[in-house]
Amino acid sequence: MATIDAGTKTGRTLIYRHSLAVRLSHWVNVFCLTVLLFSGLQIFNAHPALYWGQYGADNDPSFIAMEAVEGGDQAKGLTHVGSLTFDTTGVLGLSDVDGEATARGFPSWLTLPSYQDLSAGRRWHFFFAWLFVLNGSVYLLYGLISRHFRRDLAPEGKELTLAHLGHEVASHARLRFPKGAEARHYNTLQKLTYLAVIFLLLPLMVATGLTMSPGFNAVAPWLLDVFGGRQSARTLHFLTAFSLVAFVVVHVAMVILSGVFNNLRSMITGYYAIEQGDE
Repeated sequence: MATIDAGTKTGRTLIYRHSLAVRLSHWVNVFCLTVLLFSGLQIFNAHPALYWGQYGADNDPSFIAMEAVEGGDQAKGLTHVGSLTFDTTGVLGLSDVDGEATARGFPSWLTLPSYQDLSAGRRWHFFFAWLFVLNGSVYLLYGLISRHFRRDLAPEGKELTLAHLGHEVASHARLRFPKGAEARHYNTLQKLTYLAVIFLLLPLMVATGLTMSPGFNAVAPWLLDVFGGRQSARTLHFLTAFSLVAFVVVHVAMVILSGVFNNLRSMITGYYAIEQGDE
């Protein structure tokens, strides 16, 4: 890892933390996943319900559904999760569109395009899905050739002990982040989380997306058996997407709390600053 001693004038040391390939793939992923989320919600709005099984609709009961119903003189939006029902008027099920209450699963400001158009949503979604897959493939190839995964993301044996993991969890809960030599590398929680996202959540999202494609079913029909049917794959795709949203929310929060400028600079230029007093 390259190091630049900034000297006593600045009181900090700059380390080269992120390679160009990692930085480029990161920002391409940010853009692709944003478009995929918003266009995916557009697709979901065409039938705002999730099922487990092969057929859905009238053949399998939904366990998540959004709808608009008449409630006296005024319509309201309802969200069903299993046997529970929540009034989500104005956000889910029924939201404002051009000043008029309109039945739709997710509100217009969360979908791409904002108006209801399944065809356009599918075109946006499929184009950026393949761009995302291409970017991910390049990143995986780079990670293997450069030993990025082994060098930067694979935890060492001592990092996987309960005592060490417990210490890191407690430190993060107290918003105490690594300093000095420890800040030169990802901590164990970061490594485990990034590995789970890269090798579990993202492949699962791609695989369930392909399972929903009748064309791809002709090539790999066994995927339908693996995921229990097209409707089950759709449900897993949805849940995986929102698991990624949860990861991003926590990730952004940690970036802000641990030093937003320093973290952003490292993901733009590659260089991360460590205060000399922390060395």
